Formats: sequence, structure tokens, C-alpha cells
Amino acid sequence: MRFTINQKTYDADVDVRTSLLDLCREHLGLTGSKKGCDHGQCGACTMLVNGRRINSCLSLAVMHQDDEIVTIEGLGTVEDLHPMQAAFVSHDGYQCGYCTPGQICSAVGMLDEVKKGWASHVTGDLGEVSLSDAEISERMSGNICRCAAYPNIVDAIREVAGQSGEEAIKPAPRTASEQPAQEKVSA
Repeated sequence: MRFTINQKTYDADVDVRTSLLDLCREHLGLTGSKKGCDHGQCGACTMLVNGRRINSCLSLAVMHQDDEIVTIEGLGTVEDLHPMQAAFVSHDGYQCGYCTPGQICSAVGMLDEVKKGWASHVTGDLGEVSLSDAEISERMSGNICRCAAYPNIVDAIREVAGQSGEEAIKPAPRTASEQPAQEKVSA
């Protein structure tokens, strides 16, 4: 099987039952993403697949042979941190660090969802998404930090989003493929 991970091509001969997380950690040496619960409940394994955040412990690797996969290793380097990585450092958005790779990948994916205008369960105005504490908490609720660094994580996300409070983000226009089904129907 062939995979594109962090803009590199990998060939791997793995069992079809291998999760994307196990492929990366056990077969490719990409150990940044963590195995926390192995049930999709903690978010430590979060990766970006085609720009969308997923729980890689629940996704079979074989399903992602034609996808663009990004792990924490693909976001930045020690010499050139991704803005979200740098914000986590400057805001102390980590304690033990175990959940941090998943938190960072999820935050990057979450901000992309906001830019696309995707609503969350708590979004009040579908025309503008306000990055309030409630909005960020809801969007990041799939990522658990046992050390309770949540306020610092929120501060890091706000920094990268260019937010300093509850300013609203107007979503970018949607492409045809991103339009909900009811919007695609023409009279």
C-alpha cells in the first residue's frame, strides 16, 4: 500500500486491519500522534486527512491510500514551528505534553472549519462564527487534556486565529463541493 503522509510517499505492507495511527507509529516511525484511549474518545491521535481532523485510531489505514495525511511531524519543525505550535509554547498550552500533538492538529483543523463557515452545536449566528470560549470549547471537545491546560489552549487558538475576545469571523464563500445539499438545489 502507498500513502502520502506529511508530503512524503511511504510504501507499507501492513494488515488491512491496521489503523492509520498504528501505521504511522508502528510501521513508519511517526510517533508524534499518541495512542490514548484507542476508542476515539480522547483525541490524542488526531491527524489531518485532506485537511479534516480525524481520530486516526478509529480509521483503517487502507482507507487513506489516496489521501493527503498530516501528522504533528508535518505541521512544522523545531527550527520552523507551525503558528499553532508556537502559540502552544508561548501560552503554555501543554503540561505533560501527551495530548499536545492531537490538540494542535485538532486546533489547526478547527480553525479551517471556522474559516469555511461550518457551524458547531453552539454556533448562534450561521453567518458569523464568534470564537467565544463556548465555541472553542465545543469545537475542541473531542480532545481531552488530563492536566487541565484548557485556558492556555484557548489562548493559543485565539492568538493564531487573530482573536483577542469574541470578535466574529465571517466565513469565506463556499465552493460548490462544500455547499450543503439543500443549497445546491436550484428552482
